Amino acid sequence: MAPKLERFTSPGKGNGLRATGRIRKGEPVYSAEPLACCVSNKAARQVCHHCFTRCESLLRCSQCKMARYCDTTCQKRAWSGHKRECKCLRSLLPRIPTDSVRLAARIIFTLVRLRSLAPSLYTLEEHESHLSSMSPQKREGLSQLAAMLQLYLQQEVPNLTQEMTLVIPPSCQEPLSLIAKVTCNCFTISDGELQEIGVGLYPSLSLLNHDCRPNCVMVFEGTKLHLRAVQDISPKEELTISYIETVSLTVDRQRQLEEQYHFTCHCQRCDSQDMDGLMLSGDEAAWRPMKEALPRLGELQAEFDWQAVLEGCSSLLLPDGGAVPDENLYKLRVTDLALDACVHLAHWEEALRYGEKTLPVYRQYYPDPHPVHGVQLMRVGKLHHYLGHIEETMDTFTQAYEIIKVTHGSAHPLTCDLRGKLEECRADCKKHIHRL
Repeated sequence: MAPKLERFTSPGKGNGLRATGRIRKGEPVYSAEPLACCVSNKAARQVCHHCFTRCESLLRCSQCKMARYCDTTCQKRAWSGHKRECKCLRSLLPRIPTDSVRLAARIIFTLVRLRSLAPSLYTLEEHESHLSSMSPQKREGLSQLAAMLQLYLQQEVPNLTQEMTLVIPPSCQEPLSLIAKVTCNCFTISDGELQEIGVGLYPSLSLLNHDCRPNCVMVFEGTKLHLRAVQDISPKEELTISYIETVSLTVDRQRQLEEQYHFTCHCQRCDSQDMDGLMLSGDEAAWRPMKEALPRLGELQAEFDWQAVLEGCSSLLLPDGGAVPDENLYKLRVTDLALDACVHLAHWEEALRYGEKTLPVYRQYYPDPHPVHGVQLMRVGKLHHYLGHIEETMDTFTQAYEIIKVTHGSAHPLTCDLRGKLEECRADCKKHIHRL
């Protein structure tokens, strides 16, 4: 099959990818396995380090005590990639290197193991490090990561040094340069419900440029990345994704893009600042406490102190006579945190109340078809289903399916799971009607 994308020079942006022909909304554009990847430290105890599947019970590597696997089959298949890493992890115990350090090391191990790589649209040598445009503070932070990488690799350096000079591009042999390339070009690997489970480097897709209202989305099946169109795309039109969470103020999006990716976004949404007024709607004196509380609520979430999260959110979300509408950005974030807390605490009816409040706002901020809106509809549908609300479950799952089949594709496990839930609901409806 002829490729649907090609590399080109994007005006004002440098390298980019564009469509070779017409692409319809919902079509798959490109799929790729990573050059290298690793499970995130935060998900290390819940996700298989080979197939990236979530499991309640995982087998732990008896040597490094960190890598975990579904079963012995995954453990055996992972060994060729884990062998060198295992020795490095053991040398640092009980310390665990950051995700970016582990990914950089895995890139080195992969290049040494494979010796040569399949052709790609964008070589590792071509990847931008942006070191010359970095602030001194960021460069210092990356220098510390580079020092950690050297320490991490110390157990393997005598065996690696000669091999590295033969197979690793010159610009990647310097640890600081490699770490900079990794942090600027890697992708977060997420599960079907868009929760982070790992990081990976997908060289050809590093060419994709950012837009705050992109025409493509990335979804994953295990470690395999699928690029899918969420708008109709014309021949020679640039393919874009969003590098960041787009439901935030223009000034915050631009700051994050400049700090992390070293460019200023001039997309239509940034230039018009079209959603900022809605995101800041309401009485500032009433919503400012929500904004100021979010960092601490985030800390409590990271500590899994769900009771404290819920208490904090509940006090902020007390009836205010409409002083802060549901569309306010900070109210939405607090409501989402309250939903998460209720789910973890098994407060199902309260969770449903918070979830229902978010749906009209998600519909405004995540124009369909958007995977974030689809997944939120699924979450609310599951709550309806658990509480026995048959008609509401059918309605919510149907809305979710119309989005997910476009963003994830009809064969994705999440879509198949949702289709199964819809069939189960239809059967429940028939039983309910028969009883009547």
